[in-house]
Amino acid sequence: MISRRSFLGRSAAAAVAASSTGLAASRDRESTYIDILRAPDTATAYAGLRDANPLERSGSDFAAETVNVRCQVSAGDLQVKIHAPQTALTHIHLRWNASVSATLQMLGDAWERSYGDLAWRGMTPERAMPWYFATYDGASPHAYGVKTGAGAMCFWQIDPEGISLWLDVSNGGDGVLLGNRELAAATILSRRGSPGEPALDALRAFCKIMSPSPRLPNGVIYGGNDWYTAYGNNSQDMLLGITDMIAELSPARGVRPFVVVDMGWKDGSATFPSMAEYAEQVRRRGVRPGIWIRPFEAPAETPEALLLPAKRYGARTERYREIAFDPTIPEALARVQKKLEQLESWRFDLVKHDFSTYDLLGKWGFEMGAQPAIPGWHFHDQSRTNAEIISDFYKLVRATLGESIQILGCNTVGHLAAGIFELQRTGDDTSGRTWERTRRMGVNTLAYRLPQHETFFHLDPDCVGITRDVPWKLNAQWLDIVARTGTALFISPAQDGSVGPEQRAALKEAFARIVSQETTATPSDFFHDTTPETWNIGAGQTRRYQWCAENGALPFTI
Repeated sequence: MISRRSFLGRSAAAAVAASSTGLAASRDRESTYIDILRAPDTATAYAGLRDANPLERSGSDFAAETVNVRCQVSAGDLQVKIHAPQTALTHIHLRWNASVSATLQMLGDAWERSYGDLAWRGMTPERAMPWYFATYDGASPHAYGVKTGAGAMCFWQIDPEGISLWLDVSNGGDGVLLGNRELAAATILSRRGSPGEPALDALRAFCKIMSPSPRLPNGVIYGGNDWYTAYGNNSQDMLLGITDMIAELSPARGVRPFVVVDMGWKDGSATFPSMAEYAEQVRRRGVRPGIWIRPFEAPAETPEALLLPAKRYGARTERYREIAFDPTIPEALARVQKKLEQLESWRFDLVKHDFSTYDLLGKWGFEMGAQPAIPGWHFHDQSRTNAEIISDFYKLVRATLGESIQILGCNTVGHLAAGIFELQRTGDDTSGRTWERTRRMGVNTLAYRLPQHETFFHLDPDCVGITRDVPWKLNAQWLDIVARTGTALFISPAQDGSVGPEQRAALKEAFARIVSQETTATPSDFFHDTTPETWNIGAGQTRRYQWCAENGALPFTI
């Protein structure tokens, strides 16, 4: 028998449940979050962008005669797997139909480094957003993306009628020949934000979901790099001078700094008689030696059979054409590996490897858009996707250099490097010649990719080039904000009197801040400015930086 108390209790509970359900339904109707962790509504296969083949849906799978796409929904994600044994596949296009508010602001990522182009923007249906994107409706930030280490180069689009995910499975610019294997193309993820949740916090939380196992350095990263004072015209004596300065300015206790010799070195030359001996001399000064390398760069006399085809550059200017090893050819890959082994034998503690995305695909990130590679060419081995070839190379770098060497990727694909490299250059070059590059490239990547710091890897927003060409008033601000975020702080100090007492005092303070890890700065508002000027610097305080020079920003790219 049901007592009066039980009856009344059950009635009250039912009323509350009904009310809660009504409220939840109301919130769902009002929410701008879009559920994509379900089978897409349509899927289309491409063997070249002029050859679209709609796939027929069966449950959560899609198929045509020679292509099968499996969409496996599990707790918290959607896995996409592709089987195409007889088709030279280039793309799979997945589409979720939904009503999308035209008033949303959207933030996307970049293929490799960013180029001063990261920003929240309004609805732009044709805009390709690599890897992940976020939306903001004025109250709640929501995020959508793919897990790091994908088997395809992935980008998103959003428009008033729905969301698209393009899985670029090309090999070079042609179709991949998968054979009988099934490609794990991507694991799709999303995160529903809460009303009032700071967008930066939401993005950081989503980056942790996309990158569950980052490889992070043991301690903070700071020191020197010669590029923005030498620009390749460097020498052992110059680097040792920078090393002495860095050693003097660094805290006596705590994590030791690095000095990285950048492009321009040559072992056995008049300027670098012995790279092994140079590294030892740096170490004797209490500083850790680092070195730059371009792994795929091939000597002029290299047999053409070991090289990537020049067709990857298309009809563009000859000025940017380079000869590079094809890593899908065993002998060519062995030559790349030998370069890496040499660095390990010289006992460098940090290796910065550069140019690999450009050398492999023939494009800089800002040129890629919706097509990372120009059609009409492929690697020697056509059985792997571009994403797989790039990931396999990163794993080779890691395995060859070993566990103790810190690896800094530059012109590398962060979404494929996460979990393999400790550090990532996330923006295009700053400058020791013109402040405008530092403002545009450095500040932008620091603000908009800060959620990737310590979630994907340790973020490197690039150097502070301390020279007579860049006003110290502006550079001092860049030094200060990089130190306050705790990201990698490298300086390129000219040895011509540019580093005087004022600069030395500021550098000492910045290095001490980094080592003490008093580093919590975040942009207080990054919705309305590509280079945010007001930053939260901790303890409830904000600081305003003036990034534009006295005459404003330059409208030219220099």
